[in-house]
Amino acid sequence: MPAPLLLDLSHTSHTRARTGIQRVARSLWREFGTAAQPITFDPHQRTWRPLDPWELENLATDSFSKKRGASWPLPAKIRGHARRLFGTPALSYQLSAPSSSGLLFPELFTPAVAAALPALFATTTGPRAAVFHDAIALKFPELTPSKTVARFPAYLRELLAFDGIAANSEDSRATLLAYWDWLGIPASARPEVTAIPLGIDVPAPASQPSTLNSQLLPTVLSVGSIEGRKNHLALLDACEALWTAGLRFELHLIGLSHPQTGRLALERLRALQSAGRPIRYHGPANDANLAAAYADCTFTVYPSLIEGFGLPVLESLARSKPCVCSSRGALGEAAEGGGCLALDRLDAPSISAALSLLLTAPNELAALAAAARARSFRSWSDYARDLSAWCLNLTRRPTP
Repeated sequence: MPAPLLLDLSHTSHTRARTGIQRVARSLWREFGTAAQPITFDPHQRTWRPLDPWELENLATDSFSKKRGASWPLPAKIRGHARRLFGTPALSYQLSAPSSSGLLFPELFTPAVAAALPALFATTTGPRAAVFHDAIALKFPELTPSKTVARFPAYLRELLAFDGIAANSEDSRATLLAYWDWLGIPASARPEVTAIPLGIDVPAPASQPSTLNSQLLPTVLSVGSIEGRKNHLALLDACEALWTAGLRFELHLIGLSHPQTGRLALERLRALQSAGRPIRYHGPANDANLAAAYADCTFTVYPSLIEGFGLPVLESLARSKPCVCSSRGALGEAAEGGGCLALDRLDAPSISAALSLLLTAPNELAALAAAARARSFRSWSDYARDLSAWCLNLTRRPTP
């Protein structure tokens, strides 16, 4: 039996948040199965180790948390300190590391994890790969949490230590290479960078609902965390203009809110609800409730200004639900296959015009739905297969 691929889940195994990176990490863990050994850097034990049962439970659960950060229960902290102080070699990760077939880091790792990378690299012989999601913190620092902005330049330099970087889209790949160009990093000092598109949970054909909602009041669904770059303020202004003009529809929002960059959108949302506007918002949702929301909607809107991939766009299309989104960057890549009303501008008037068209022109909506049904979609299994094959065929670079 081949040696397992070591899969770093230092953050995802300690949170029940369900934002994009966590969904990628959990999906890879699920698809790899026994072909991967999930690991974490334990800041209390101060070493790399396999996951404990409670961490595996965090990965497997369908429940969710409204907190994005990693959480370590007190017993886990005490256990880590005890292992470090009294020494438990059988639990130490290094015993099995040399027999691994490679290392894969699907998360945006923390400074503590980055500081521990040399020790892990030194104990393994297989190729070392990382997933690169996006460079939003560089392009839109004003719409990004301040801690992420401060951290990001160091993270992009730390990626240079890997043998290969798998970007989620061609746009993300180009942005990373352009940043290294700007830093003056020579090609010989860079890892291989390729674009491997993500997968989605592709619904079975029998479960795909009809596109045209039978409810009297059409429902426009928007799935995505409430934060600055997701552009919910423009979406809410667009909807308010349509409601004021007499157009009848409901807006349904699903997503975890960010306390810093999502505050203004939440305040606007609550004000519109208080004014009697038909808006539903319940925060994040589990898989079953998310599937039900897609089934109940007439179409979706994803007003985000920038993404590394844009999972909700493809998830909507895979359920035959057209999507209003950007025509630029990674979102433009997702929209290319059809089924989207893709916009060059994402200001309130442009979004309003797009929503109005799909709410009042059933032929336009039906045509987009037909285009969505004609597409094929990559599954998480496809992504895990392609990523693993690429990772395991990388050439190990000399350690700087």
